[in-house]
Order: sequence, then C-alpha cells, then structure tokens
Amino acid sequence: MSKVITMPSATAASSKVPKIPKASAAAVRVEHPGTEAMRMFLRNPAAIAGMVMLVLMLAVAIAGPWLYPADPFEIRTAPLTPPFSEDAWLGSDYLGRDVLTALIYGGRATLLVGAVAALLSVVIGITLGAFAGYYGGKVDAALMKLTEFFQVLPALLFAMVVVTLFSPTLVTVTLAIGIVSWTGTARLTRAEFMKYRGLEFVRAERAIGARDARIIWKVILPNALPPLVVSATLAIGAAILFEAGLSFLGLGDPNQMSWGLMIGSSRQYVLSCWWAVAFPGAAIFITVLAVSLIGDGLNDALNPKLRER
Repeated sequence: MSKVITMPSATAASSKVPKIPKASAAAVRVEHPGTEAMRMFLRNPAAIAGMVMLVLMLAVAIAGPWLYPADPFEIRTAPLTPPFSEDAWLGSDYLGRDVLTALIYGGRATLLVGAVAALLSVVIGITLGAFAGYYGGKVDAALMKLTEFFQVLPALLFAMVVVTLFSPTLVTVTLAIGIVSWTGTARLTRAEFMKYRGLEFVRAERAIGARDARIIWKVILPNALPPLVVSATLAIGAAILFEAGLSFLGLGDPNQMSWGLMIGSSRQYVLSCWWAVAFPGAAIFITVLAVSLIGDGLNDALNPKLRER
C-alpha cells in the first residue's frame, strides 16, 4: 500500500517560526554627543563638587557687596584682632581692616582678572594655532617660532616688566597675564587643526568652493573644541594663581582689593596675624581646586576614549 504523506499546513509552519521582535524606537535612537557628554559630566561626583564650590565663590563675589556693603580699605577695628570677634568675624589685618570685607571684595577682582586673562590667552592661542595648523608651511613655521619665543620667555618676569612699564592696574595685569599664557593653547589648537585639515569633510568643503575663513571657524573649529574647552577651563585657574603671584609681589592694582594683595600686604605679620594670610589663601586654593575639578570632569565627558571606561 502506498503511504500518503501529509504536508503541514502554512498556518502550522508559520506558528513554529520564531518571531523576531521589532526594534523599539528607544533602541535605535542615537544620543546626541552633547547630551551624552552632559550626562557623563553630571555623573562625575568630583566635577559636581567643583561646580558647587565655584558657584558659591561666584555668588559671594557677585552678591556679597550688596549683602555686606563696606569699604575693604576702611579701618574698622583694632589691628590684629583675632577671628570670631564681635567687631570682625574673620579678624582684622595689621592696619585694622576687616578680613571678611576684604575677602568678599577681593574675590571680585581676582575672579574677574582670572576669567578675562584666561579668555584673552585662549583667543590668542586659538587664532594663532588655527592659522598655523590649517595653512602649514611658512605660516606654520613663523607662528611656531613666535610661540617658542614666548614659551621660553620667563612668564613671570615678562609680566612684571609689562606691569612696571604701564602702571599696575587691573587692565595691565590682565593683559600681561593673557599675553604670556597662550602658548599651550596655540600648540594644542595647531595639533587639532593638523589632524582635521586632511579629512574628507574638510576636503568636501574645499571642493564646493568654501572660503578658508568658513573652513577654519565653522567647519574645523567646532570639531576641535572639546580639548580646547578643557584647556580654557584650566587656564582660568592658572590665571588666578598668576594674578595672586603678581599681587603678592606688590605689582597688583593698589586701589583694588584682591586675594593676592591681602596675602602680600600681610606676609610680614604671618606669625602674629595668620588669619589675614590663611583665609585669602584658602579662597585661592578652593577656587583653583574647583576649576581643576571641573576641567577634569569636562575632559572625561568630552574625550571619547575616557568616556568608554
């Protein structure tokens, strides 16, 4: 007898085929690099701590004079009054000036000089580094010779000469710091531009007739920004230390209270009036530490290699 072979129905066959789940919209959605960097930054406890400390310093420097109006150069109490006194919460210096008042008003000058000087150095460094890295050849050689000249020049000595020649004011101190602090940013920018100038998207811009200015500032620079942002953040801390050093040496603006001026004017009384040096020194330390923590957090968030760890 012949056997009858029955074929499985299409419905039964289809029921045995495993179903492939459809990819959800969340699984295929690509996260924006800026959003991912912000998420990584907010997950960094050290960076958040640095941000909180810096915001507190800025809040005290900006709102302090309105909440605590006084003249930082006014003699308020007896000289060398210790801290936690009724007339002076943080004590007084060798002249009887209130340390708390000087600390609040001095933060405005110190932070302002640090931020503006860092911005000036970043602008100079990015401009020269961009031209050197993009054009190469003789332009690169000339600009790198200029960079090497400023790099081997004693920065503090050169800044002292500039401030001495053009009177010690906040403007001259800021310009002096900015002029001598741009070399590192220039070299970093040059390296980034040399890395990007030969890539396909840059060559495509040249092929469609884009001008050099557009390619430099609107095509290459946005892609080279992450390490430059980190460098700019760390430059603020370096500028604050530089300004404090000049003021400590007596080359700051004598008409503007600053943390460095507080330390420099009381350095001869450090044993008998330690609080007049310790409190502004602690303010400088906390501010520079906060900026450094923020810079490290930005480096971890913006660097793809470190982001994968």
